Amino acid sequence: MVVLLLAACSDGDSFSDSPSRLLTFSVDSVKLDTVFSRVPTPTKSFWVYNRSGKGIRCSSISLANGNQTGYRVNVDGIYLSPSAGFQAQNIEIRDKDSIRVFVELTAPENGISTPQKHEDDLVFTLESGVEQRVKLHAYTWDADVIESLTIDGDYELSGDLPTIVYGNIRVNEGATLTIKEGKTLYFHHGCDIDVYGRLVAEGTASKNVTLRGDRTDNMFDYLPYDLVSGQWSGIVFHESSYDNKLVYTDIHSTYNGVVCDSSDVSKTKLRLENSTIHNCQGDGLQARSCKLEVVNSQISNTLGHCLDVSGGNVTIQHTTLAQFYPFDSERGAALSFANGKELPLLFRCYNSLITGYAEDVVMGYQEDEDSAFDYQFVSSVIRTPEVFLPEDQTNGLKDVPDTLHFRQVLFEDPKDTVSMGEKHFELVNINTQHYDFRLSSASKAKDFGSAEYALPIDRLGRTRDDKPDAGCYER
Repeated sequence: MVVLLLAACSDGDSFSDSPSRLLTFSVDSVKLDTVFSRVPTPTKSFWVYNRSGKGIRCSSISLANGNQTGYRVNVDGIYLSPSAGFQAQNIEIRDKDSIRVFVELTAPENGISTPQKHEDDLVFTLESGVEQRVKLHAYTWDADVIESLTIDGDYELSGDLPTIVYGNIRVNEGATLTIKEGKTLYFHHGCDIDVYGRLVAEGTASKNVTLRGDRTDNMFDYLPYDLVSGQWSGIVFHESSYDNKLVYTDIHSTYNGVVCDSSDVSKTKLRLENSTIHNCQGDGLQARSCKLEVVNSQISNTLGHCLDVSGGNVTIQHTTLAQFYPFDSERGAALSFANGKELPLLFRCYNSLITGYAEDVVMGYQEDEDSAFDYQFVSSVIRTPEVFLPEDQTNGLKDVPDTLHFRQVLFEDPKDTVSMGEKHFELVNINTQHYDFRLSSASKAKDFGSAEYALPIDRLGRTRDDKPDAGCYER
Protein backbone atom coordinates (compact mmCIF):
# COMPACT_ATOMS: atom_id res chain seq x y z
CA MET A 1 0.00 0.00 0.00
CA VAL A 2 2.82 2.39 0.85
CA VAL A 3 4.51 1.68 -2.46
CA LEU A 4 1.24 2.27 -4.32
CA LEU A 5 0.59 5.54 -2.49
CA LEU A 6 4.12 6.77 -3.20
CA ALA A 7 3.72 5.84 -6.83
CA ALA A 8 0.40 7.65 -7.01
CA CYS A 9 1.84 10.79 -5.40
CA SER A 10 4.82 10.70 -7.70
CA ASP A 11 2.59 10.43 -10.77
CA GLY A 12 0.32 13.27 -9.66
CA ASP A 13 3.27 15.57 -9.03
CA SER A 14 4.89 14.91 -12.40
CA PHE A 15 4.62 17.49 -15.18
CA SER A 16 4.53 16.80 -18.87
CA ASP A 17 6.09 18.83 -21.66
CA SER A 18 4.26 16.89 -24.34
CA PRO A 19 2.49 19.17 -26.90
CA SER A 20 -0.48 16.79 -26.86
CA ARG A 21 -1.37 17.62 -23.25
CA LEU A 22 -3.46 20.78 -23.14
CA LEU A 23 -5.52 22.87 -20.77
CA THR A 24 -9.30 23.14 -20.90
CA PHE A 25 -11.16 26.42 -20.32
CA SER A 26 -14.67 27.07 -19.02
CA VAL A 27 -15.05 29.73 -21.72
CA ASP A 28 -13.31 30.46 -24.99
CA SER A 29 -13.80 34.20 -24.57
CA VAL A 30 -14.58 36.71 -21.82
CA LYS A 31 -17.28 39.14 -22.91
CA LEU A 32 -17.70 42.45 -21.09
CA ASP A 33 -20.42 43.72 -23.46
CA THR A 34 -20.62 47.52 -23.84
CA VAL A 35 -18.67 49.46 -21.21
CA PHE A 36 -17.75 53.09 -20.71
CA SER A 37 -14.24 54.37 -21.36
CA ARG A 38 -12.29 55.36 -18.22
CA VAL A 39 -14.83 53.57 -16.01
CA PRO A 40 -13.73 50.31 -14.30
CA THR A 41 -15.92 47.35 -15.19
CA PRO A 42 -17.26 44.69 -12.83
CA THR A 43 -15.09 41.60 -12.55
CA LYS A 44 -15.62 38.58 -14.78
CA SER A 45 -14.00 35.20 -14.09
CA PHE A 46 -13.41 31.83 -15.70
CA TRP A 47 -11.84 28.48 -14.83
CA VAL A 48 -8.79 26.76 -16.28
CA TYR A 49 -8.84 22.94 -15.94
CA ASN A 50 -6.16 20.32 -16.37
CA ARG A 51 -7.79 17.12 -17.59
CA SER A 52 -4.79 15.90 -19.54
CA GLY A 53 -3.70 13.06 -17.22
CA LYS A 54 -0.40 14.75 -16.28
CA GLY A 55 0.56 17.97 -14.56
CA ILE A 56 1.00 21.00 -16.83
CA ARG A 57 3.28 23.93 -16.11
CA CYS A 58 2.67 27.30 -17.79
CA SER A 59 5.99 28.99 -18.38
CA SER A 60 4.01 32.25 -18.67
CA ILE A 61 0.48 33.63 -18.67
CA SER A 62 0.41 37.08 -20.21
CA LEU A 63 -1.66 39.73 -21.97
CA ALA A 64 -0.81 39.72 -25.66
CA ASN A 65 -0.84 43.53 -25.83
CA GLY A 66 0.73 44.19 -22.45
CA ASN A 67 -0.62 47.38 -20.88
CA GLN A 68 -2.01 48.86 -24.09
CA THR A 69 -5.66 47.89 -23.72
CA GLY A 70 -6.53 48.47 -20.07
CA TYR A 71 -7.38 44.88 -19.20
CA ARG A 72 -6.39 43.76 -15.70
CA VAL A 73 -5.94 40.08 -14.91
CA ASN A 74 -5.47 38.03 -11.74
CA VAL A 75 -4.38 34.41 -12.21
CA ASP A 76 -4.88 32.16 -9.21
CA GLY A 77 -4.17 35.06 -6.85
CA ILE A 78 -1.28 36.51 -8.88
CA TYR A 79 -1.88 39.95 -10.39
CA LEU A 80 -0.36 40.52 -13.82
CA SER A 81 1.27 43.77 -12.73
CA PRO A 82 3.33 46.30 -14.70
CA SER A 83 6.41 45.45 -12.62
CA ALA A 84 6.10 41.82 -13.72
CA GLY A 85 5.65 42.75 -17.34
CA PHE A 86 1.93 41.97 -17.21
CA GLN A 87 2.63 38.28 -16.92
CA ALA A 88 2.79 35.45 -14.39
CA GLN A 89 5.49 32.77 -14.71
CA ASN A 90 5.77 29.09 -13.83
CA ILE A 91 2.12 28.54 -12.96
CA GLU A 92 1.57 24.87 -12.17
CA ILE A 93 -1.76 23.10 -12.66
CA ARG A 94 -1.68 19.50 -11.46
CA ASP A 95 -3.67 16.77 -13.10
CA LYS A 96 -7.41 17.01 -12.31
CA ASP A 97 -6.83 20.41 -10.70
CA SER A 98 -7.91 23.90 -11.77
CA ILE A 99 -7.18 27.59 -11.31
CA ARG A 100 -9.48 30.61 -11.51
CA VAL A 101 -8.76 33.73 -13.55
CA PHE A 102 -10.32 37.17 -12.91
CA VAL A 103 -10.60 39.88 -15.57
CA GLU A 104 -11.46 43.60 -15.35
CA LEU A 105 -11.19 46.47 -17.82
CA THR A 106 -10.66 50.22 -17.66
CA ALA A 107 -10.54 51.16 -21.32
CA PRO A 108 -8.87 54.32 -22.66
CA GLU A 109 -10.95 56.84 -24.60
CA ASN A 110 -11.63 56.06 -28.25
CA GLY A 111 -12.13 59.61 -29.48
CA ILE A 112 -15.16 58.38 -31.42
CA SER A 113 -18.82 58.92 -30.52
CA THR A 114 -19.93 55.34 -31.20
CA PRO A 115 -18.98 52.11 -29.32
CA GLN A 116 -15.75 50.54 -30.56
CA LYS A 117 -14.53 46.95 -30.40
CA HIS A 118 -11.84 46.53 -27.73
CA GLU A 119 -9.93 43.23 -27.65
CA ASP A 120 -6.91 41.48 -26.21
CA ASP A 121 -5.79 37.89 -25.71
CA LEU A 122 -4.78 36.18 -22.50
CA VAL A 123 -1.97 33.87 -23.64
CA PHE A 124 -1.17 30.64 -21.79
CA THR A 125 2.31 29.52 -22.93
CA LEU A 126 2.83 25.92 -21.85
CA GLU A 127 6.21 24.41 -21.00
CA SER A 128 5.86 22.40 -24.21
CA GLY A 129 5.90 25.66 -26.19
CA VAL A 130 2.21 25.39 -27.12
CA GLU A 131 0.20 28.60 -26.83
CA GLN A 132 -3.46 28.55 -25.80
CA ARG A 133 -5.49 31.75 -25.81
CA VAL A 134 -8.67 33.14 -24.27
CA LYS A 135 -10.12 36.11 -26.11
CA LEU A 136 -10.96 39.20 -24.03
CA HIS A 137 -13.35 41.52 -25.75
CA ALA A 138 -15.77 44.36 -25.13
CA TYR A 139 -17.28 47.34 -26.86
CA THR A 140 -16.11 50.55 -25.21
CA TRP A 141 -18.00 53.81 -25.40
CA ASP A 142 -16.65 57.24 -24.63
CA ALA A 143 -18.84 59.08 -22.12
CA ASP A 144 -19.09 62.44 -20.39
CA VAL A 145 -18.87 62.25 -16.61
CA ILE A 146 -20.70 64.45 -14.09
CA GLU A 147 -19.35 64.12 -10.56
CA SER A 148 -22.03 66.53 -9.27
CA LEU A 149 -23.78 69.45 -10.89
CA THR A 150 -25.53 72.54 -9.53
CA ILE A 151 -27.37 74.63 -12.11
CA ASP A 152 -28.01 78.32 -11.43
CA GLY A 153 -29.00 79.50 -14.93
CA ASP A 154 -30.01 77.94 -18.24
CA TYR A 155 -28.09 74.72 -18.87
CA GLU A 156 -28.35 72.16 -21.66
CA LEU A 157 -27.36 68.50 -21.83
CA SER A 158 -27.10 67.33 -25.43
CA GLY A 159 -24.97 65.37 -27.85
CA ASP A 160 -24.53 61.74 -28.85
CA LEU A 161 -22.19 60.73 -26.02
CA PRO A 162 -23.80 59.15 -22.96
CA THR A 163 -23.44 61.03 -19.67
CA ILE A 164 -22.59 59.17 -16.46
CA VAL A 165 -23.82 60.91 -13.29
CA TYR A 166 -21.89 60.06 -10.10
CA GLY A 167 -23.35 62.84 -7.95
CA ASN A 168 -26.73 64.55 -7.71
CA ILE A 169 -27.91 67.10 -10.25
CA ARG A 170 -29.51 70.12 -8.57
CA VAL A 171 -31.50 72.69 -10.53
CA ASN A 172 -31.83 75.81 -8.37
CA GLU A 173 -34.87 78.07 -8.28
CA GLY A 174 -34.98 80.32 -11.34
CA ALA A 175 -32.76 77.95 -13.35
CA THR A 176 -33.72 75.61 -16.20
CA LEU A 177 -32.11 72.32 -17.19
CA THR A 178 -32.94 71.21 -20.74
CA ILE A 179 -32.17 67.66 -21.86
CA LYS A 180 -32.19 67.39 -25.63
CA GLU A 181 -33.49 64.62 -27.85
CA GLY A 182 -31.57 61.35 -27.92
CA LYS A 183 -29.62 62.10 -24.75
CA THR A 184 -29.06 59.26 -22.27
CA LEU A 185 -28.07 59.88 -18.66
CA TYR A 186 -26.65 56.94 -16.66
CA PHE A 187 -27.08 57.53 -12.93
CA HIS A 188 -24.91 55.85 -10.31
CA HIS A 189 -26.70 54.20 -7.38
CA GLY A 190 -28.29 56.76 -5.05
CA CYS A 191 -28.04 59.69 -7.48
CA ASP A 192 -31.03 61.79 -8.52
CA ILE A 193 -32.20 65.08 -10.05
CA ASP A 194 -33.44 67.64 -7.51
CA VAL A 195 -35.46 70.35 -9.25
CA TYR A 196 -36.20 73.62 -7.47
CA GLY A 197 -36.32 75.49 -10.77
CA ARG A 198 -37.42 73.88 -14.04
CA LEU A 199 -36.62 70.68 -15.95
CA VAL A 200 -37.45 70.24 -19.63
CA ALA A 201 -36.75 66.94 -21.44
CA GLU A 202 -37.26 67.37 -25.17
CA GLY A 203 -37.26 63.87 -26.60
CA THR A 204 -38.85 62.91 -29.91
CA ALA A 205 -40.65 59.78 -31.09
CA SER A 206 -37.47 58.51 -32.77
CA LYS A 207 -35.00 59.85 -30.19
CA ASN A 208 -36.29 59.56 -26.64
CA VAL A 209 -34.50 61.09 -23.70
CA THR A 210 -33.46 58.17 -21.47
CA LEU A 211 -32.76 58.32 -17.72
CA ARG A 212 -31.48 55.04 -16.27
CA GLY A 213 -28.93 53.39 -13.97
CA ASP A 214 -25.25 53.12 -14.86
CA ARG A 215 -24.87 49.34 -14.51
CA THR A 216 -24.48 47.81 -17.98
CA ASP A 217 -23.62 44.31 -16.74
CA ASN A 218 -25.88 41.47 -15.60
CA MET A 219 -27.12 40.49 -12.16
CA PHE A 220 -27.68 36.98 -13.54
CA ASP A 221 -27.02 35.59 -16.99
CA TYR A 222 -30.61 36.27 -18.02
CA LEU A 223 -31.12 39.51 -16.04
CA PRO A 224 -29.31 42.77 -16.87
CA TYR A 225 -29.14 45.32 -14.06
CA ASP A 226 -31.00 47.67 -16.39
CA LEU A 227 -34.09 45.51 -15.77
CA VAL A 228 -33.71 45.63 -11.97
CA SER A 229 -35.50 48.34 -9.97
CA GLY A 230 -33.80 50.70 -7.52
CA GLN A 231 -30.67 51.40 -9.58
CA TRP A 232 -30.91 55.18 -8.99
CA SER A 233 -33.14 57.60 -7.09
CA GLY A 234 -35.29 59.34 -9.72
CA ILE A 235 -36.50 62.94 -10.05
CA VAL A 236 -37.90 65.21 -7.32
CA PHE A 237 -39.78 68.39 -8.21
CA HIS A 238 -39.74 70.53 -5.08
CA GLU A 239 -42.31 73.08 -3.92
CA SER A 240 -40.81 76.00 -5.86
CA SER A 241 -40.69 74.10 -9.16
CA TYR A 242 -43.29 74.72 -11.91
CA ASP A 243 -43.80 74.30 -15.68
CA ASN A 244 -41.74 71.13 -15.94
CA LYS A 245 -42.09 69.06 -19.11
CA LEU A 246 -40.99 65.49 -19.77
CA VAL A 247 -41.72 64.73 -23.42
CA TYR A 248 -40.80 61.41 -25.06
CA THR A 249 -38.80 60.52 -21.98
CA ASP A 250 -37.99 57.00 -20.75
CA ILE A 251 -37.38 56.79 -16.99
CA HIS A 252 -36.73 53.32 -15.63
CA SER A 253 -35.16 51.15 -12.91
CA THR A 254 -35.38 53.85 -10.25
CA TYR A 255 -36.44 53.98 -6.62
CA ASN A 256 -39.22 56.57 -6.98
CA GLY A 257 -39.59 57.52 -10.63
CA VAL A 258 -40.93 61.06 -10.21
CA VAL A 259 -42.00 62.85 -7.01
CA CYS A 260 -43.96 66.13 -7.14
CA ASP A 261 -44.05 68.09 -3.88
CA SER A 262 -47.10 70.13 -2.89
CA SER A 263 -47.40 73.54 -4.54
CA ASP A 264 -49.86 76.09 -5.95
CA VAL A 265 -52.50 74.03 -7.80
CA SER A 266 -53.32 76.96 -10.10
CA LYS A 267 -49.95 76.51 -11.85
CA THR A 268 -48.89 73.37 -13.71
CA LYS A 269 -46.26 71.42 -11.83
CA LEU A 270 -45.52 68.82 -14.48
CA ARG A 271 -46.70 67.71 -17.89
CA LEU A 272 -45.68 64.12 -18.59
CA GLU A 273 -46.22 63.58 -22.30
CA ASN A 274 -45.52 60.54 -24.50
CA SER A 275 -43.28 59.17 -21.79
CA THR A 276 -42.61 56.01 -19.79
CA ILE A 277 -41.90 55.43 -16.09
CA HIS A 278 -41.15 51.75 -15.58
CA ASN A 279 -39.82 49.35 -12.94
CA CYS A 280 -39.58 51.38 -9.73
CA GLN A 281 -38.76 50.18 -6.22
CA GLY A 282 -41.04 52.89 -4.83
CA ASP A 283 -43.81 54.83 -6.58
CA GLY A 284 -43.81 55.48 -10.30
CA LEU A 285 -45.29 58.99 -10.13
CA GLN A 286 -46.11 60.48 -6.75
CA ALA A 287 -47.97 63.81 -6.65
CA ARG A 288 -49.08 65.67 -3.53
CA SER A 289 -51.39 68.68 -3.90
CA CYS A 290 -50.20 69.94 -7.27
CA LYS A 291 -51.42 70.41 -10.83
CA LEU A 292 -50.37 67.51 -12.98
CA GLU A 293 -51.03 66.44 -16.57
CA VAL A 294 -50.22 62.90 -17.72
CA VAL A 295 -50.95 62.27 -21.41
CA ASN A 296 -50.01 59.44 -23.78
CA SER A 297 -47.79 57.94 -21.12
CA GLN A 298 -47.07 54.54 -19.58
CA ILE A 299 -46.43 54.06 -15.84
CA SER A 300 -45.78 50.42 -15.00
CA ASN A 301 -44.33 47.85 -12.59
CA THR A 302 -43.75 49.54 -9.23
CA LEU A 303 -43.36 48.21 -5.71
CA GLY A 304 -45.40 51.19 -4.52
CA HIS A 305 -48.23 52.67 -6.57
CA CYS A 306 -47.81 53.31 -10.29
CA LEU A 307 -49.62 56.63 -9.83
CA ASP A 308 -50.13 57.97 -6.29
CA VAL A 309 -52.19 61.18 -6.02
CA SER A 310 -52.93 63.03 -2.75
CA GLY A 311 -55.06 66.10 -3.40
CA GLY A 312 -54.44 68.55 -6.22
CA ASN A 313 -55.69 68.93 -9.78
CA VAL A 314 -54.70 65.88 -11.81
CA THR A 315 -55.67 64.84 -15.34
CA ILE A 316 -54.60 61.62 -17.04
CA GLN A 317 -55.48 61.10 -20.69
CA HIS A 318 -54.68 58.16 -22.95
CA THR A 319 -52.49 56.72 -20.21
CA THR A 320 -51.61 53.09 -19.43
CA LEU A 321 -51.15 52.23 -15.75
CA ALA A 322 -49.96 48.60 -15.61
CA GLN A 323 -49.08 47.04 -12.26
CA PHE A 324 -47.08 43.88 -12.91
CA TYR A 325 -44.16 44.47 -10.52
CA PRO A 326 -42.41 41.08 -10.40
CA PHE A 327 -40.14 41.22 -7.35
CA ASP A 328 -42.70 41.45 -4.51
CA SER A 329 -46.28 40.19 -4.19
CA GLU A 330 -47.05 43.08 -1.81
CA ARG A 331 -46.94 45.55 -4.68
CA GLY A 332 -49.10 48.68 -4.57
CA ALA A 333 -52.04 49.69 -6.73
CA ALA A 334 -51.91 50.81 -10.34
CA LEU A 335 -53.75 53.96 -9.22
CA SER A 336 -54.24 55.40 -5.75
CA PHE A 337 -56.05 58.72 -5.35
CA ALA A 338 -57.16 60.50 -2.18
CA ASN A 339 -58.02 63.83 -0.66
CA GLY A 340 -56.98 64.95 2.80
CA LYS A 341 -57.26 67.73 5.30
CA GLU A 342 -56.79 70.92 3.30
CA LEU A 343 -55.96 68.69 0.32
CA PRO A 344 -58.97 68.94 -2.02
CA LEU A 345 -58.89 66.62 -5.01
CA LEU A 346 -59.97 67.16 -8.60
CA PHE A 347 -59.09 64.02 -10.58
CA ARG A 348 -59.99 63.26 -14.21
CA CYS A 349 -59.21 60.11 -16.18
CA TYR A 350 -59.97 59.92 -19.92
CA ASN A 351 -59.39 57.15 -22.47
CA SER A 352 -57.04 55.26 -20.17
CA LEU A 353 -56.24 51.64 -19.33
CA ILE A 354 -55.62 50.77 -15.67
CA THR A 355 -54.87 47.12 -14.90
CA GLY A 356 -52.52 44.65 -13.23
CA TYR A 357 -52.21 41.33 -11.45
CA ALA A 358 -54.58 42.02 -8.54
CA GLU A 359 -58.36 41.78 -8.66
CA ASP A 360 -58.58 45.47 -7.72
CA VAL A 361 -55.81 47.85 -8.80
CA VAL A 362 -57.69 51.14 -8.32
CA MET A 363 -57.88 52.59 -4.79
CA GLY A 364 -59.77 55.78 -3.96
CA TYR A 365 -59.84 57.24 -0.44
CA GLN A 366 -61.91 60.10 0.89
CA GLU A 367 -59.85 60.87 3.97
CA ASP A 368 -61.45 64.21 4.82
CA GLU A 369 -65.17 64.98 4.45
CA ASP A 370 -64.59 68.74 4.47
CA SER A 371 -62.26 68.69 1.45
CA ALA A 372 -63.44 68.17 -2.12
CA PHE A 373 -63.21 64.62 -3.42
CA ASP A 374 -64.12 65.11 -7.07
CA TYR A 375 -63.15 62.30 -9.43
CA GLN A 376 -64.27 61.08 -12.82
CA PHE A 377 -63.42 58.19 -15.15
CA VAL A 378 -64.53 58.47 -18.78
CA SER A 379 -64.17 55.93 -21.61
CA SER A 380 -61.58 53.95 -19.69
CA VAL A 381 -60.90 50.30 -18.87
CA ILE A 382 -60.18 49.76 -15.18
CA ARG A 383 -59.55 46.61 -13.19
CA THR A 384 -61.71 47.14 -10.13
CA PRO A 385 -65.06 45.68 -9.02
CA GLU A 386 -67.95 47.40 -10.76
CA VAL A 387 -69.21 50.37 -8.80
CA PHE A 388 -72.94 50.91 -8.26
CA LEU A 389 -73.83 54.32 -6.84
CA PRO A 390 -77.32 54.81 -5.33
CA GLU A 391 -79.12 57.79 -6.81
CA ASP A 392 -79.71 59.31 -3.37
CA GLN A 393 -75.99 59.45 -2.48
CA THR A 394 -73.28 61.77 -3.73
CA ASN A 395 -70.38 59.62 -2.55
CA GLY A 396 -68.61 62.64 -1.15
CA LEU A 397 -69.10 64.94 -4.12
CA LYS A 398 -70.93 68.20 -3.58
CA ASP A 399 -73.39 69.34 -6.27
CA VAL A 400 -72.13 66.77 -8.77
CA PRO A 401 -74.39 63.92 -9.96
CA ASP A 402 -73.17 60.39 -9.26
CA THR A 403 -73.37 59.51 -12.92
CA LEU A 404 -70.32 61.70 -13.52
CA HIS A 405 -68.09 59.41 -11.46
CA PHE A 406 -67.96 56.76 -14.17
CA ARG A 407 -69.07 57.36 -17.72
CA GLN A 408 -68.68 54.66 -20.39
CA VAL A 409 -66.27 52.72 -18.19
CA LEU A 410 -65.45 49.03 -18.67
CA PHE A 411 -64.90 47.35 -15.31
CA GLU A 412 -62.68 44.29 -15.71
CA ASP A 413 -64.15 41.17 -14.14
CA PRO A 414 -62.22 40.65 -10.86
CA LYS A 415 -62.95 36.91 -11.13
CA ASP A 416 -60.67 36.81 -14.15
CA THR A 417 -57.53 35.67 -12.34
CA VAL A 418 -56.16 33.25 -14.92
CA SER A 419 -54.60 35.66 -17.36
CA MET A 420 -55.44 38.67 -15.19
CA GLY A 421 -54.59 41.97 -16.84
CA GLU A 422 -51.89 40.37 -18.97
CA LYS A 423 -54.36 39.71 -21.77
CA HIS A 424 -54.29 43.38 -22.75
CA PHE A 425 -50.64 43.37 -23.76
CA GLU A 426 -48.26 41.96 -26.32
CA LEU A 427 -45.80 40.63 -23.71
CA VAL A 428 -45.69 40.22 -19.94
CA ASN A 429 -42.84 37.83 -19.10
CA ILE A 430 -42.09 37.68 -15.39
CA ASN A 431 -39.28 35.16 -15.94
CA THR A 432 -37.11 37.31 -18.18
CA GLN A 433 -38.50 40.71 -17.03
CA HIS A 434 -39.41 41.67 -20.58
CA TYR A 435 -42.60 43.64 -21.14
CA ASP A 436 -44.35 45.14 -24.13
CA PHE A 437 -47.39 47.16 -23.09
CA ARG A 438 -48.70 47.74 -26.59
CA LEU A 439 -52.21 46.34 -26.96
CA SER A 440 -52.73 42.73 -27.96
CA SER A 441 -55.47 41.57 -30.29
CA ALA A 442 -57.38 40.22 -27.25
CA SER A 443 -57.57 43.53 -25.40
CA LYS A 444 -60.99 45.06 -24.89
CA ALA A 445 -59.28 48.45 -24.70
CA LYS A 446 -59.13 48.39 -28.49
CA ASP A 447 -61.51 51.02 -29.94
CA PHE A 448 -62.86 51.71 -26.44
CA GLY A 449 -61.71 55.33 -26.17
CA SER A 450 -63.88 58.35 -26.86
CA ALA A 451 -63.19 60.55 -29.89
CA GLU A 452 -64.16 63.51 -27.72
CA TYR A 453 -61.07 63.03 -25.56
CA ALA A 454 -58.78 61.52 -28.17
CA LEU A 455 -55.24 62.73 -28.81
CA PRO A 456 -54.04 62.67 -32.44
CA ILE A 457 -50.96 60.50 -31.84
CA ASP A 458 -50.03 57.74 -29.40
CA ARG A 459 -47.00 57.16 -27.12
CA LEU A 460 -44.88 56.12 -30.12
CA GLY A 461 -45.96 59.05 -32.30
CA ARG A 462 -48.32 56.95 -34.43
CA THR A 463 -51.59 58.44 -35.70
CA ARG A 464 -54.78 57.35 -33.97
CA ASP A 465 -57.80 56.32 -36.04
CA ASP A 466 -61.37 57.55 -35.62
CA LYS A 467 -61.98 54.81 -33.03
CA PRO A 468 -59.19 55.51 -30.53
CA ASP A 469 -57.95 52.79 -28.20
CA ALA A 470 -57.89 53.25 -24.43
CA GLY A 471 -54.38 53.62 -23.05
CA CYS A 472 -51.27 55.20 -24.50
CA TYR A 473 -50.75 52.82 -27.44
CA GLU A 474 -52.89 52.67 -30.59
CA ARG A 475 -53.00 49.14 -31.97
